[in-house]
Amino acid sequence: MGTDVVEFDHVSKRYVLGQRMNAREALMAAASRTLHRQRSVASELWSLRDVSFSVAQGEALGIVGRNGAGKSTILKILARITAPTAGVSRTRGRVAALLEVGTGFHPELTGRENVYLNGAILGMSRRDISLRFDEIVEFSGVERFLETPVKRYSSGMYLRLAFAVAAHLEPDVLVVDEILAVGDAEFQRKCLGRMQEAEQEGRTLIFVSHDLQSLARICERSLWLERGQVVDSGPTAAIVRSYLSSGLSGAGIAGILHAGPITLRGVRVRPAAEGTGPVLMRGDPLQIEVDFDLAEEVPGLDMAVIVTAAGGARVFDELLSDSTMMRFGIGGYRAEICVPALLNGGDYLVGVWFGTPHEEFLDEPAAVPFTVHASDSSRPERLVVLNLPFVVRRLNGAAE
Repeated sequence: MGTDVVEFDHVSKRYVLGQRMNAREALMAAASRTLHRQRSVASELWSLRDVSFSVAQGEALGIVGRNGAGKSTILKILARITAPTAGVSRTRGRVAALLEVGTGFHPELTGRENVYLNGAILGMSRRDISLRFDEIVEFSGVERFLETPVKRYSSGMYLRLAFAVAAHLEPDVLVVDEILAVGDAEFQRKCLGRMQEAEQEGRTLIFVSHDLQSLARICERSLWLERGQVVDSGPTAAIVRSYLSSGLSGAGIAGILHAGPITLRGVRVRPAAEGTGPVLMRGDPLQIEVDFDLAEEVPGLDMAVIVTAAGGARVFDELLSDSTMMRFGIGGYRAEICVPALLNGGDYLVGVWFGTPHEEFLDEPAAVPFTVHASDSSRPERLVVLNLPFVVRRLNGAAE
C-alpha cells in the first residue's frame, strides 16, 4: 500500500428531473409561466450526499448497495463522465473505467476492426493494441469469428470481445461496474482472475458488483451505500453480512399447524455460528430448528427434516430415528439439526414430517423457504459443494 491515489472529499451529486422540451415548447412554457405568474419548480434527486472515502495505491475497494444507492454515480464521477455538484474528487494517474462494456463497437465492422476502434476509444495507442492483439483475442475466445461483422455476434460473444479489450488496459486506477455479469461461468472466472492480476500488479481497483462473494474475494475493504449516503465501511466480509442482514431475515417462521396430537409452532433456519447475523452464506454450517407441541403421548413417534432445492430435487431427508431413539411425553419441544457447509448458493425449502411406522400425522414439505448466498460464478448447477480431495497416482508404464 502507498499514498492515496483516489480521494472523495464530501462529494454530493444532484440531478434535476424534468421533461425534455424542444425550443418551441420551452418558449411556450416560459410565456405561460409569465402570463400566469408561475415559477418553475424543478424536481431534484440527490444521487450522492456528502460521501467521503480514499483508496491507497494498490488497494481494491468494493462498493455495495441496492439499485439507486449511488454506486454508479461514484464511478462516473471518478471516470470524469460527470462532475460533482459539491465536494472534490481527485485521482492520480491514468484512470480506466469499465462502466458500459462495448461502448464504441460498430456493428458493421469486424471483430478485428472493433478491437482497434474500441481500444482507441479506451485510450490505447495502435501500437499498444497490436502488441496485445493476440492476447486479447485468445482471452475473448472468438478467434473463429474475428473477420465477421459484430452485428452477427451473439450477445455473449459481443460482450466477451468487449471485455477482453478493456481488460488489457494498463491503468493506474481501474474502475469496474458489474463486469462479472459478462458471459458464462467460465468466462466470469477469467474476468475475476484478470482483475486479481491487476491488483497484484499494484493497480488500484474500485469494484461495484451484486456478486458479493466475488467482490469479497477481490476487495479486502468495502463501502456500503444507501440512498446516496455511506452507511458503513470496513472489512468486506463484515460489510457484506451487514448489508444482506438489512434486507433479509435469513430465517422463516412457519404458521402454527395442527395435525392430530401435533402442533407445529415454528421452523427456523439460521447460521450455526453465533454472532454472524441471520444471513446464510455459502460455506456456513446451518442450524434448522423445529418447535412443536405434543398434546398426548404417541408410542413410536418419529420426525423428519427434509431440504428440497427450488427445482424440486430433494437434497437430504433426515429421520430422527436414524440417529437416536426418543420417547416423547406431553409438552413442548425444540428439535435442532446442524447441516454442514455443503449447500451451494441458491433457494431451498425446509419440510417437516411427523408420524409413526403405521400412521402419518403431519407432512409439510414447504414449511420455510431460505436462500444461501454465493457467487453467481460458483457452478450454480450443482446442489452441494463437498470439496472432496483427489488422490492421483502414477500407474506403472505411464508415459512421462
